Amino acid sequence: MEDKKKRIVTIGGGSGQFALLSGLRGLKGIDITAIVSMVDSGGSTGRLRDELGTLPPGDVLKCVLALSPQRDIIRTILLKRLTGDSRLKGHNAGNMLLTMLAEYTHSFATGVKALTEILDARGTILPVTVDKATLVAELTDGSRIYGQKAIDIPRGSQREKIRDIYLVPHYHDTISVYPPVIGAIKRADHIIIGPGDLYTSIIPNLLVPRVKNAIRKAKARVFYIVNIMTKYGETQNFKGFDFVRKIEEHIGRKVDGIIYNSMKPEQKILEHYREEKAEFVEINGNGKMWKNRKIYAADLLSVAGGIVRHDSKKLALLISEIISSHEDDL
Repeated sequence: MEDKKKRIVTIGGGSGQFALLSGLRGLKGIDITAIVSMVDSGGSTGRLRDELGTLPPGDVLKCVLALSPQRDIIRTILLKRLTGDSRLKGHNAGNMLLTMLAEYTHSFATGVKALTEILDARGTILPVTVDKATLVAELTDGSRIYGQKAIDIPRGSQREKIRDIYLVPHYHDTISVYPPVIGAIKRADHIIIGPGDLYTSIIPNLLVPRVKNAIRKAKARVFYIVNIMTKYGETQNFKGFDFVRKIEEHIGRKVDGIIYNSMKPEQKILEHYREEKAEFVEINGNGKMWKNRKIYAADLLSVAGGIVRHDSKKLALLISEIISSHEDDL
């Protein structure tokens, strides 16, 4: 009899979740559900959100592409930027297609499901909410920054640290979670959080009401993929434990495992990142600090094109080993 598939839920957004899902797609014996942040406000996504009042399609599109068996060919087509008509200039075809499907069905979630079927994606992609909201960061000096794009790209050479981050709904007093999200978390065998920008890709998912409580009560093992580099304006001077502590604050429980890239980029690449005030993330402290959290450290590095990111295949291989392990602490 065929073994029951392991239910894997990923939580994140942006290029980090694309890298993770691109690797997981090739693993056998798993059922993938990706929960995606809905606060992207930059580029084509931001324009569609502002001009048409639609939910931001960009991060969802990346997830669908990552899980599609025709990913490489379709990615070239759907991520191509339009240059002709002034109204369409700068938009990509994928964002336009997802927006059209959502408008036609009068449901963003239904539009996502339709695109998943069109691209034969292996898995389920769920927006964490279908309510429109703006991400707001409160800094240590009391000032506030409105919108994911503004938080993501700090202006000037100095910026206070982020003290708090929250969502402001557009049309209601509160934001509601998309109900299938809670069901997916309850049924999950493993929950993988990250990788991605801490405050603009990952935590926005955890701010949506009921998500934190669902993860806290989940029977699943929870793993967090630590970022490879810090990011100015969000996580400057962070060590590994700082990332983990912030995640645990927002899920109301300790993570069971920490997935960490132990391979340091070469000096030339590190110097380039230092110009952007970014540093390699070190796993700091001793075993006493980490307590019963297990650290899975391995070479997960990709520096293709001079950009530091997680290598999809290396990441998937490590996760596969974790899932299939019969150790008592898994």
